[in-house]
Amino acid sequence: MEAVVIYESMFGNTAEIARAVSEGLAEQVDVRTVEVSSTPPGDDVLGADLIVIGGPTHAFGMSRPASREEAAGRRPGSPVVERGIREWLDAIADDASGRFGATFDTRVKTVKHLPGSAARAADRVVRRRGLSPADSPHSFYVEGMEGPLCPGEVERAREWGRELGRTALLARQSTS
Repeated sequence: MEAVVIYESMFGNTAEIARAVSEGLAEQVDVRTVEVSSTPPGDDVLGADLIVIGGPTHAFGMSRPASREEAAGRRPGSPVVERGIREWLDAIADDASGRFGATFDTRVKTVKHLPGSAARAADRVVRRRGLSPADSPHSFYVEGMEGPLCPGEVERAREWGRELGRTALLARQSTS
């Protein structure tokens, strides 16, 4: 079984979570970790049995060009990311059936209980594209807009990756 973790990261926090999820998955399945702007939504990625997608929550949802520009402006000299998970998901075909999908985001701890999340928004798109949910959307927390990650979040992400791997393997076996 093959998994791919696709992520978008502005300040490195989501990238760190993506790597931890991948480490957990790697205990169960073959896994690749890919930054979203470095890969087109092609068959090499969509051919994976499990597609995990993560990004930062911006304005209660997935990032947009304007929110990515604003985030880049917080760190002088930071490049503006042209394509985030929103655009990547918009570009994939509508039939990804037979595969599993999971989504995660990073969000500021102080707004933990406010509505809206990049993971939930991405999950709705993933389901419309035909991916079967491997788990409910997950959020991982940062201390402030730029981070750092809250204590324990990396290990929590690694454990979630382990669980995703086990769940996907069991689901694959039951459909074989």
